[in-house]
Amino acid sequence: MGRVMKIARRGFLFGSVALMGGVAFGWYRYATPHGNPLEGTLPEGAATLNPYVIIDQTGVTVIAPRAEMGQGIHTTLAALVAEEMDLDWSQIRVMHGPASKAYYNAAILGEGVPFAPTDDSRLANTVRGAMDIPAKFLGLQITGGSSSIPDGYEKMRLAGAAARAALVEAAAQRLNVPAAQLSTENGAVIAPDGTRIPYPELAVAAAAIDLRAEPALKPREDWRLLGRTLPRTDMLAKVTGTETYAIDLRLPGMRFATVRTNPRLGGEMLGYDATAAEAMPGVERIVPLPGGVAVVATNTWTAMQAADAITFDWGPAPYPATSAEIAEELRASFTPDRLDSTNRDDGDVDAALPPDAFTAEYTAPYLAHATMEPMSSAAWLKDGRLTVWTGHQLPTQILTEAPALTGLPPEAITVEVLPMGGGFGRRAEMDIVRQAIAVAQAMEGTPVLVTWSREEDMTHDFYRPAAMGRICAAVADGRITAFDFATCATSVVESQMGRIGLSIPGPDGTIVQGAWEQPYRLPNHRVTGYRAPAMVPVGSWRSVGASQNAFFHETAMDELAHLAGADPLDFRLSQIDHDPSRKVLEAVRDMSGWGSPTPGRAKGVAFCLSFGVPTAQVIEVEETPQGLRLTGAWIAADVGIALDPGNIEAQLQGAMVYGLSAAIRGEITFGDGMVQQANFWDYEPLRLSQCPPIAVQILQNQPHIRGIGEPGTPPAAPALGNAIFALTGQRLRDMPFARTVSFA
Repeated sequence: MGRVMKIARRGFLFGSVALMGGVAFGWYRYATPHGNPLEGTLPEGAATLNPYVIIDQTGVTVIAPRAEMGQGIHTTLAALVAEEMDLDWSQIRVMHGPASKAYYNAAILGEGVPFAPTDDSRLANTVRGAMDIPAKFLGLQITGGSSSIPDGYEKMRLAGAAARAALVEAAAQRLNVPAAQLSTENGAVIAPDGTRIPYPELAVAAAAIDLRAEPALKPREDWRLLGRTLPRTDMLAKVTGTETYAIDLRLPGMRFATVRTNPRLGGEMLGYDATAAEAMPGVERIVPLPGGVAVVATNTWTAMQAADAITFDWGPAPYPATSAEIAEELRASFTPDRLDSTNRDDGDVDAALPPDAFTAEYTAPYLAHATMEPMSSAAWLKDGRLTVWTGHQLPTQILTEAPALTGLPPEAITVEVLPMGGGFGRRAEMDIVRQAIAVAQAMEGTPVLVTWSREEDMTHDFYRPAAMGRICAAVADGRITAFDFATCATSVVESQMGRIGLSIPGPDGTIVQGAWEQPYRLPNHRVTGYRAPAMVPVGSWRSVGASQNAFFHETAMDELAHLAGADPLDFRLSQIDHDPSRKVLEAVRDMSGWGSPTPGRAKGVAFCLSFGVPTAQVIEVEETPQGLRLTGAWIAADVGIALDPGNIEAQLQGAMVYGLSAAIRGEITFGDGMVQQANFWDYEPLRLSQCPPIAVQILQNQPHIRGIGEPGTPPAAPALGNAIFALTGQRLRDMPFARTVSFA
C-alpha cells in the first residue's frame, strides 16, 4: 500500500481521515473472504472499513480495483462510486489499489461458460452467477476480457451507496434526527433546516457504523454523472506528460537494466561473451537470466548499447523454424485427434451439404501486441523486503510468484501497480517482472528499472496465434441451408495459464470465440475447434479468438451473400434473430448510407458478437493511383447500459483502428526460429493520414451491462476485406491484405 502512504507523506491525507465505502460492512464480509487489504496500511488516525473509498479533508479518493492502460476504466469506476455518494465530479480522485485477492474479478470467468451471450435462460444466468465461486477461490485481480465494468458495476455502486448510508447515519446520530429526514448533495449531508455537514467531518464516526442491511442503489432516472461523458481523471497528467509509467520511474540511487534473451523463443542460451560490454563506461554488471542476460548500467541507453555489444550462442527453437512449417502444422491439425470442441451442432450438417457446396480456407498470422510503452518493471530488494513497480494486468500473480523467486514471505512483498502505456493482454504476462526481480536480487539494496528495447519487445511477445479457418456451406432461396465452420489455432489458455502454473481442464473456448456464439439461426449449423500443437508462445491479444474468427466467419458470410445474389447487409439481417444484434446492423446501415453508392467508392459490412457486445461496422474504400484509400468508417455497438458515451466511443474507434492496422499490415513471421519483424517500420500500424473518419452509434437494448475494450476489433478486418471485394472484385481470404493489394 505504498502509494497510499506516499499520498499521506505528500499531505494529501491529513487531519481526521477515514477510509470507507460500502462493501466491507457486515452484509459484505460474508461475501468477501479475503479481508480488507488496506487494514494496517494507513497512517495514524485513518480508519478503514473496505477497499474502495478514501475520505479526507480535501475530498474523496476511489481505490480502483482494475488497471488503467488507456481504456479510461479509472474514470468510469470512480463515477460509479461518485454517483452513489452524491459527489460532484470535481471532488473525485482515483488510484489503483494494492495487489489483493479482495479485488478478484468474477465477470472474466463468465466469458468461458458454455452458454452464448444471447442465452438469457435461468440455467445460463445461474451458471454465470456461480462463476463467483471459483473466481473468489482463485482470487485473480485481473484486468482483461472487457470485464472491468460488468464486474464492477454493482460492486462499485454498492461501495458508494454504503458509504453514503454510513455517512447519513453518522449525521443522524450527531443531529439526533431520523436518517430518513437527511439528504446528501455535493459531498455533504444536509439536515431539514439546511445545515450542511461535509463528509470529512463525519468520516471517523461513519467508520464505526455497521449497516444492518444492504443499501438501496439509485434508480437510473436519478443518475447525474453516469450516462454522460465525463472528463477523464487521468487527462491532465497525460496531456501534460506528467503521468508516471513504469518506464518513467526514478528512485534515489536507481540503476537501469535491459535484457537480451534467445530470439528463438523458449530456446536456451548456450553461452555468451560480454568482454566488450563489461569494458564500456557506466556498465556495472551482467546478470545471467533464464535464456539470456541482463545488463545493469548507470542509464538505460548505456545498458542497451552494452547489450548490443555482447555476442551470444543461442540454442535452437523448440517449435517449427519457419512460418511455412507452422502453417503446415495448422493444416495438419484438422484431424479427429486434434478436435478440441464442438460448441454448436444444430440440425444435420453433413446431410444438408451438397457435393458442390461452397468451400473456402482463410488464414490469419501471428500478431504482436506492440504496446506504445515497451515492457518495463522496477524492483528493489532491501532489508528483507521486495517492492515491485510495474504496469500489470494481473498483479496478484506477482504476490504468488515473488515469494517463490526470492524465498521471502508473502507479507514482505509489495506491488505498486502503475498506469500502462497500452496493454491489450500483453501486460498480463510475468516475464518482465521475473526479470526485474532477478536483477533486484543480484543488485540487492539498489533499486533497478528494467526496460526492454523496442526490438526485444517486438521479437519476444506472446503473440496472437496464427490461425486457420475452413468453411463449407450451402445456400438456397437466398438463405444459408448448411454452415460448417472449422477453426484451428494453438491454445491461448494452455499457453498462458501454463506460464503461471495453472492448468485449465477441458476445451479452450478462445479457439472458437467469435464463431460458435454468433446469433445466426441456421437450420444446419456446426462449429468445431481444433487445437494445434503448442508452438510459438501465444497469449491474449485484443479480442482474443474473435479477432481471427470474425474475419473467417464474416468473410464467408459475405461470400455466401454474393453467391445467393443478396445484399450482404440484408442477407445477415434475414438470418439473425437476436433483436439487439439486428438493431446494430440496422443502425450502421442507416449511418453509412448503405445502398446509396458513391461513384468510385464501395462499402463492406461485418458483424460480430464478442464479449457479449453485438457490433456492426461498415468500411468504405476508394481506388487511387497510390493504392486503396479508406474514406469512411461507421460503428454501431450495444453495451446494454452506456455509463460514459464519450469513453465508449473512443474505445470503439481505437479498437477499430487496432483491427484495421492488423488487417492491412499486421504480421509476425518466422525464419530460422526467429521473429523477422523488429520495430514499427516493419510492423506498421495505421497512420493518421490513412485513418478514415469514424462515426459511432451506441445502442442500449441489451438487458445486461457489457464491457467495450475489445468488441470493436473483430469486425474491422472483414468489413475492410468485404469493401475491397465490393470495389475491385478481389476476394481476400488471407491477412494481412497488403500482401495482395496496395494501400495509399
